Amino acid sequence: MTDTQPLTPQEALGTLLAGNHRFVTGIPEHPNQDAARRTETAPAQAPFAVLFGCSDSRLAAEIIFDQGLGDMFVVRTAGHVTGPEVLGSIEYGVSVLGCPLVVVLGHDSCGAVAATRAAVAAGTTAPGYVRDVVERVTPSVLAANAAGHTEDADFIAEHVRHTVDLLLERSRCLSDAVAAGTTAVVGLSYRLDDGTAHLVAGRDVDVAAGAAAAIPE
Repeated sequence: MTDTQPLTPQEALGTLLAGNHRFVTGIPEHPNQDAARRTETAPAQAPFAVLFGCSDSRLAAEIIFDQGLGDMFVVRTAGHVTGPEVLGSIEYGVSVLGCPLVVVLGHDSCGAVAATRAAVAAGTTAPGYVRDVVERVTPSVLAANAAGHTEDADFIAEHVRHTVDLLLERSRCLSDAVAAGTTAVVGLSYRLDDGTAHLVAGRDVDVAAGAAAAIPE
């Protein structure tokens, strides 16, 4: 971001989705990726969004949202599972860096969700610390099963929504910021084949307006 004026949560969402639209349509601007931006951000950072996504190698956040240095504060874990370090990192982005937007980013063909679905169906678990990932995704899979879902997209959307709810339930800092209207939390689901990011959940932001603002006339 070259604009020094802080963005509203709605504006931040529109900026993020507009970048994804440029990426999808093959007209990326590659903003804030030059030597001047490197120099500008060396003393301090002022990102406009916290992005909490899956560690999958196909989800390079700055690429799929066409952003650059200093634009996003990115936190990633397999299956975007949460823990104290994740919550602390997101709270840092909101309370210290002043980010007006927190995004939970899931995607189709997620290995963590697939492994959890298989483990739940077979009544087994994974070895080593992968077990911890599976256990943290299990509530989302159980909820999707209870709702009668069978499609991958529905399981992904349920896990994204569950993560959004979990962040707000566990973080007083985040829930207070949302209640004050200074920060919004949204959930996006990314499609690997066409590169589109779709809104599946939102707190304190007009998700429809954000999506509309992202598409140029």
